[in-house]
Amino acid sequence: GPSIMELKKPLIAAIEGYAVAGADIRVCSRSAVFGVFCRQVGVPLIDGGTVRLPRIIGLGRSLDMTLTGRPVTAEEALHWGLVTKVVDDGEALNAASELAKQIIKHPYECMLADRRSMLNSLSATEKDAYAFELNSLPVLPDAIQAITT
Repeated sequence: GPSIMELKKPLIAAIEGYAVAGADIRVCSRSAVFGVFCRQVGVPLIDGGTVRLPRIIGLGRSLDMTLTGRPVTAEEALHWGLVTKVVDDGEALNAASELAKQIIKHPYECMLADRRSMLNSLSATEKDAYAFELNSLPVLPDAIQAITT
């Protein structure tokens, strides 16, 4: 739900089987299935899905998933940009762990500032988004440390 926006670390989902929630980065197995299955029992989306999903895959695809309640395959999810990588069954956790290892090599405060800026830009005007990004400059000590070590 909306609390994903408040996390102090990026959230990487390793998806094997069915998935109905989100993360910053999503890696799935070939047999993974995505969907808005609450539609089938008459339950509306109340976890921010109607807000986040269109921003990730576009309005048309979001309406397709949400209104039909149909399952979306891993390959279709990759094509849509819902996942960043499809791996063999049983390998999603390993692939997500490898991504995490890449992420933690970089200065934490800088990564967090960029993540916050991207999330903020979704609801800000372009001018305000640029201003928010510039306010991230206090993380420069991270950059200086990375350059000098």
